[in-house]
Amino acid sequence: MLIDFAGLKPVEAYEWMSALIVPRPIAWVSTLDAQGRANLAPFSFFQMVTGRPPTLMICPLLQRGGQLKDTVRNIQEHGQFVVNLAAPAQAQQLNASSFPFEAGTSEFEACGVAALPSQMVAPPRVAGAVASFECKLAMLEPYPRQAPSCHLVLGEVLAAHVEDALLDANGKPDAGAVDLLFRMGGEWYGRSLTSSNFTLPRPR
Repeated sequence: MLIDFAGLKPVEAYEWMSALIVPRPIAWVSTLDAQGRANLAPFSFFQMVTGRPPTLMICPLLQRGGQLKDTVRNIQEHGQFVVNLAAPAQAQQLNASSFPFEAGTSEFEACGVAALPSQMVAPPRVAGAVASFECKLAMLEPYPRQAPSCHLVLGEVLAAHVEDALLDANGKPDAGAVDLLFRMGGEWYGRSLTSSNFTLPRPR
């Protein structure tokens, strides 16, 4: 089946891409607004970019009326954010935090998410998250420029909080122990730790 994207509506293109580009890790992003109130929102358009400097990317879409999401506005104002990686046990809270609450509402409070202080940035981090990356803003650009539908947000990672259970005997990350929520198409979610995972050495 050939799908000509030139003939698709944006929502149709989104549906095809989000159903097939899976799994997608979820950035559960915490920020502060101008009044210092905490905001928390999930984004599955998220990925690491480079290790030099350590950088990750989130891509929040514009709201249906074309307005900025609170996350983008808060990052513009403060230049700081935290990317939390949710554990499977936090699925209900993460999903609840995607609701379009009124600006100024703290999803931490509304969704019963416990917060912990960060070390190098002002926004709090999520208690119980598998890992949390404290970031400073490196780049924030609308895309596409002439008729933006989203913003590309790059954050330089300043510090990370990692669950001790993810470390091996040498204090390094144990890739086979990482159990995160990930996003699929529609209302489907998954988790990264399954019995079907396998290792495959790189060719030498």
